[in-house]
This record gives sequence, structure tokens and C-alpha cells, in this order.
Amino acid sequence: MTIAAKLSLCHAPVTRRSLTPIKPLRPSSFSSSTLQWKLIKPNLTLKSHNFRVSASSSMKIEATESSSRTSFLDRRESGFLHFVKYHGLGNDFILVDNRDSSEPKVSPEHAVKLCDRNFGIGADGVIFAMPGINGTDYAMRIFNSDGSEPEMCGNGVRCFARFIAELESLHGNHSFTIHTGAGLIVPEIQDDGKVKVDMGEPVLKASEVPTRLPANKDQSVVKSELDVDGVPWLVTCVSMGNPHCVTFGTKGGQNFQVDALKLAEIGPKFEHHAMFPARTNTEFVEIISPSHLKMRVWERGAGATLACGTWCLCRGGCSSS
Repeated sequence: MTIAAKLSLCHAPVTRRSLTPIKPLRPSSFSSSTLQWKLIKPNLTLKSHNFRVSASSSMKIEATESSSRTSFLDRRESGFLHFVKYHGLGNDFILVDNRDSSEPKVSPEHAVKLCDRNFGIGADGVIFAMPGINGTDYAMRIFNSDGSEPEMCGNGVRCFARFIAELESLHGNHSFTIHTGAGLIVPEIQDDGKVKVDMGEPVLKASEVPTRLPANKDQSVVKSELDVDGVPWLVTCVSMGNPHCVTFGTKGGQNFQVDALKLAEIGPKFEHHAMFPARTNTEFVEIISPSHLKMRVWERGAGATLACGTWCLCRGGCSSS
């Protein structure tokens, strides 16, 4: 699903205490319901095809009965940030058309506010479609939900490619080059609209992941012990342009179950571990069968997410055997 909207960049603080519900909005009768709050100092306007949000001394969300036939991406009113929201397997992003400038239209600090799932749009990150660099067609930059900037993102690249296809009105099979912090990426829009991305081979060399864990197999870290609060975890370190730590459980542990993990507690301890100088994404993997794995991910800069595209690519180099 794609959501297109526009958002003013006036960021007056809003707190829960400032919100007083007056009338509930019922999704089943969206065309006629209106939701209004009293706000302290908001200055926000959000519009899309099917709903409108505005605020001055009061804030009102109301449904509009008809939508414009004009493509939302063709509207260019000044003072607003135009964005489209995409997701790849639930890994969701705010996409911004930034092709007219080599500087992002949103600062890292504002990206944090936009990604807030209670008081912002809500997303795992903000992605900017920018002018190409060194002969590439486009450049991609990302701000995570914590304001940090990763080298690239697998699901983000797929969303970026679909965004470009919409902006350029591309149909059928197309490919183009994208400059990222991890190097050149070449996505391909297929005839059925799906996106195929060749991201190269996983990097296992410890110094290039990077990790400070000592290499134990051909300059790589494979099933090595990582001490986290006194508990030894068996981890494999790998990079697909961004660092990953993949674990199938603790040393000597049996029947590792990812659903039992307190991910919000253990995830940050891996991400910020001293053995990962650039921080790390962490995948906790449970073996269901020889052909079925169950995974939970803690992403660097975004926390718990529903999916990770670069994990899907690196898992072949992270076998538990």
C-alpha cells in the first residue's frame, strides 16, 4: 500500500495532555466522521487523497467525499513537505522527492519527529530520492527513526525503486543505477511491478563488517562467542553494505525460541556492543525445520522492525551448521 500526503515543517511540540478527544473517528464510516482535538500550539496541515488534517488553535481530521483526479505527486504547493509512504514486508519508510537538491529537505532531527508513531507520520526511516552522483541515475540517502544515517537498506532500496517508477511514470521492465553509502545498487522494475535488486555477495571479513571480534575462520567471524551481560551468544558477523550480527542462540542453549526474547531489552545491548564500532543490526534466528527459519530483528537506528531486507540476502552466509 502507498500513502501520499503533504506535511508542513512547523514542528510545534504536542503532548498527550494537550489532546482532548471530542468525537471518535469510526473507520467504518470514514466518509462522514470527524475527529477534533484541542491543541496548545500546533501548526500542522496534512492532506492526502481521502483525508485532511489541519491545525491552528484547534486540530481537525476529516474525510473528504471525493478525491482529486490529479496525481498527488504533481501538486507542488510551497511550504509543505510532499511525501509518499511505502513498506517492504512491513519495514516502512517515508519517501521524499529530493531530486532537485543534493541536500535532504528534512534534517535528522526532523526525521526523528516524522518517524514518531504517536505524534508523527510513523516510519522506520525517511528516504530521499536525490540527484545521481558519479554518473549514477539517482542517489539515495536515509535517516533512521533515531536520526542516524545508515549506508543503505535492502527493503528501503526496493521502496525507493518503486517510488522512482511512480515519479518517472515508468511502465514495464526498467533498471537504473543508485548511488548509496554502500556503493552502487542496480534495482530492476519487472513487468509485474515487483522490484528485483542485485546487491552483490555478503562480506564476511571481520575488519570490513566491521567487528572487533577476532576472526576464527578465514578472516571471518563465524559462530564466535559474544559476551552480552555475562551470557555467551554464538554469533556470525556479516555485511551487505551495513553490519549484521546473526545469532541462532546462546552457547550450549537448546530449543532457542525467538518469541520468548525480550527484544526491547536485549536488542540495544547487541546494537551498542563494544565489539561493533559502527553499531550493528542483529537477527535472532530460530530453526523451525531445515527449510524454515523464524527471525526477529533489532535494526541499528530503528529498533524492532517487522522485516530486514539485507538479512534476507546475508542469511546464506550465516548458517548455524
